[in-house]
Amino acid sequence: MSKDRIAFQGELGANSHEACAAAFPELEPVPYPTFEEAFEAVKKGDCVLGMIPVENSIAGRVADVHHLLPNSGLKIVGERFKPIHFQLMVNPGVTLEEVKSVSSMPIALAQCRKTIRRMKLKTESVGDTAGAARILSQTPDRTKAAISPALAAEIYGLEILVRDMEDEHHNTTRFLIMTADKHPAPPPFTQPCITSFIFRVRNLPAALYKAMGGFATNGVNISKLESYMENGAWTATFFYAEADGRPEDRGLALAFEELSFFAEKFEVLGVYPADPFRTRP
Repeated sequence: MSKDRIAFQGELGANSHEACAAAFPELEPVPYPTFEEAFEAVKKGDCVLGMIPVENSIAGRVADVHHLLPNSGLKIVGERFKPIHFQLMVNPGVTLEEVKSVSSMPIALAQCRKTIRRMKLKTESVGDTAGAARILSQTPDRTKAAISPALAAEIYGLEILVRDMEDEHHNTTRFLIMTADKHPAPPPFTQPCITSFIFRVRNLPAALYKAMGGFATNGVNISKLESYMENGAWTATFFYAEADGRPEDRGLALAFEELSFFAEKFEVLGVYPADPFRTRP
């Protein structure tokens, strides 16, 4: 059963659902209420893969995901970039003039705030974009609308009044693809790759500067470096990073060797092909 399923956080019709369907049309997308439950479904073998959003070009990184990744026991085997489009949807027959308020998850409302303000609509926050559409379909209030992906309108029998209402049309979310396989097959050598890793520096002066120095001296590009606290400890800052290349590449291998001198903990979370979306103009 797990071989045919892919886990995502949210409800049917969410952007994550659309991302799963686009990337893995052969797999059945399975919704889970929380990121923890989606990770656990993959870890237990209920799903063969997980599709998890990690950052958005407008709203920034997705809260909590970077805290969960290191302890999930999963490996990253891919990435996908998905252009995000939000639709204003209503129950059948409702007109735009009747709508007074709109509901969606906070990040979606934020990405449509200029349009919402221009339309003079009140906002109501809910936990999920697709959940907003589902709730609306169950509550035939002619003054209410939902902001959700187009797939949600199809699933819940709603009508779209305003299409692509996001403020910025470069709005894109990046997803990571996760597996429970401890030793996934390496990506083809014909493709540019990304290596994701975490580390915690030793409590020494300039430790972070020294830990990252090897990447500069060996010509390795660090495309992401983010800090987060573990267990609320102010002195134990972890870093999540992404580097171009593979651990066996000479430059990255030497950079990791130098990093290990100044890090108390170091772990590679995944090596995976770079999505061609990265090189789009």
